[in-house]
Amino acid sequence: MSETATQIPHVDYLVLGDSPHLVANECSSCGSRYFDRRNACASCFGTDFTKVDISPDGEVTAFTIVAFAAPGVPTPFVAAVIDCDGTQVRGNVINCEPDAEHVSLGMKVKLATYSLGTDGAGTEAIGFGFEPV
Repeated sequence: MSETATQIPHVDYLVLGDSPHLVANECSSCGSRYFDRRNACASCFGTDFTKVDISPDGEVTAFTIVAFAAPGVPTPFVAAVIDCDGTQVRGNVINCEPDAEHVSLGMKVKLATYSLGTDGAGTEAIGFGFEPV
């Protein structure tokens, strides 16, 4: 029996492949964007949504260095809000030192994917973060 490694995104709004990117649900009435499933828009109460690709390039607009986390979660790490061409994305800043000397407001970043682990059947879970440009 031949094993073929399979990758799955950790969240539904992460699209894998040659150009990984995020996809949001955009309200057809007012343009508000959401990464989770919605029955109605929180801004205008519209009920029609379309899928839109989110730019993989962004800028750090807020961040904190997390020093304490749940057991088994390595610290410190940088949790941030990234502006991706007008869409606010919450994610970690990865592939850089987690301190204020290496992370700053206005820092240019890009979407990056990484392995969260592989199960016994060979399925690899893929997560995302943002790394410095």
